[in-house]
Amino acid sequence: MRNTIKKQIFDKNLNNNSHIDKLIKIGMALSSEKDINKLLEIMLDNVMEISNADAGSLYVLDKKKKQLNFKIVRNYSMNIRIGENDGNECVLPPVPLEINNEQNLKNVSSYVAIMGKSVNINDVYDVKGIFDLSGPKKYDAITGYRTKSMLVIPLKNHKNNIIGVLQLINSQDIETNEIINFSSYDEYLITSIASLAAVALTNAQLIQNLKELISAFITSMAAAIDEKSPYTGGHIRRVVDLSMLIAKEINKSDNEKFIDIVFNADELEELRIAAWMHDVGKITVPEYLIDKATKLEKIIDRIDLVETRFQLIETLIQKDHLNEKIELLNKEGHIESHIKQLEKKFQLTVDSLRQDLNFIKSCNNTGDFMPEENIARIKKIGNKRYVFNNKSFPFLNDDEVENLCIQKGTLTDKERLIIENHAKVTQKITGELPFPDELSRVSEFASNHHERPDGKGYPNGFSGEQLAIQSRIIAIADIFEALTAKDRPYREPMNLSKAIKILEFMQKDNQIDRDIYELFMNAGIYKQYAKREIDPKQIDMEI
Repeated sequence: MRNTIKKQIFDKNLNNNSHIDKLIKIGMALSSEKDINKLLEIMLDNVMEISNADAGSLYVLDKKKKQLNFKIVRNYSMNIRIGENDGNECVLPPVPLEINNEQNLKNVSSYVAIMGKSVNINDVYDVKGIFDLSGPKKYDAITGYRTKSMLVIPLKNHKNNIIGVLQLINSQDIETNEIINFSSYDEYLITSIASLAAVALTNAQLIQNLKELISAFITSMAAAIDEKSPYTGGHIRRVVDLSMLIAKEINKSDNEKFIDIVFNADELEELRIAAWMHDVGKITVPEYLIDKATKLEKIIDRIDLVETRFQLIETLIQKDHLNEKIELLNKEGHIESHIKQLEKKFQLTVDSLRQDLNFIKSCNNTGDFMPEENIARIKKIGNKRYVFNNKSFPFLNDDEVENLCIQKGTLTDKERLIIENHAKVTQKITGELPFPDELSRVSEFASNHHERPDGKGYPNGFSGEQLAIQSRIIAIADIFEALTAKDRPYREPMNLSKAIKILEFMQKDNQIDRDIYELFMNAGIYKQYAKREIDPKQIDMEI
């Protein structure tokens, strides 16, 4: 029977070049469109045109909720266009596939979704006992519309699973505009288009699912880093936001330096993902280094061990003093002045020890620049020795001296190299991910965010044109966020004016991109960011 219909259709429309052209155009449009909402609209608009239907709607199956959700509604005679791309989100209630745990076979669209069969009705007012068509009739009573012919077709994917339902209403005679039935030709042709559209829709959904999977993976990685350090977790999110602010401002800029740079949707997504992943390599960095608040901190802040040691040294000094005093008192003819000298010596020694400890504490607690005289004093303290259980020990071990002598910040050179290695690890991790073509440079942008235009960055020492503008964007976002962050454990929050001054010095020294810096300032990007993210107490200038 189906082959007979196909032959009749072929014979009848052999010379219908118009339909052939439309079918070719529909096929090309469906195969090239990746936006699901646009794809659905292309399908509905075209099948309505081919069948000359006055109205139509498209439902998408929600398996979890067991219902059909309205996505698009059209009614030409009533000038109704509802759909996300029309700016009118469909708010019509969904059609349940089950009512009281029983299949809903009374509703035409749910019947088609459940049974997988098309339904072609000549007149909805002349159907008895099969379907409940009170819905269309009620709609007619309210609007004055007259629903007559109806064609409802299931959308099946390549696995023959139902993914939606297409409903057409009131086919019209081309010449008289009289409402007529949907013909067998209409049904066959539209079913074929619906099958093609369903496959295209499935492909679009698979692409969307892949994007969602990538996005979920990225946020999961950020969450893993967040578990290591809540500071870094907040940092990643803020760098993403700031990077996107800069990129969108570049798109709007009429500055000749950016006139040829326009990031399309795929490129913006590529930048966003790169920003999310720029610090993924820190997952291998020890937690104590990421959050190293003091110079002596490792698993714990070792200043407590130093303080305990100095208390021991003070106890030993006190013990030696008491032994000397007892020995002196036991001598015949001891002189009182000798006792006073001994007491004075003891007190000076203890005072000196306590001053050394207080100095060590002050050096440990600051990441500010440490002058050479302070470094010399730390080394001098470290060279002092005490005796315990007949063994000699230094006041400070070599590692403690090395950490306390850090000239700026809280990291030693070795520790800084460990942290800097996160860029290489980021490159390795992201380089192994099979990103699609439109995201192929994520690894490059993410791993190069510590490179500098002057070639003195890391991990590769790239410079100049070797650095993509996306990497330069993330670099400035990363630096500005770090400078203004209010949640760093190793320093007080920096005022906005000081952070901007540092950026200014960096662009003069060719450490960051000068053009992006100028845009960052002139377009007021720093103001937008400050209002959203910076503690009001840090904002010491007019924004």
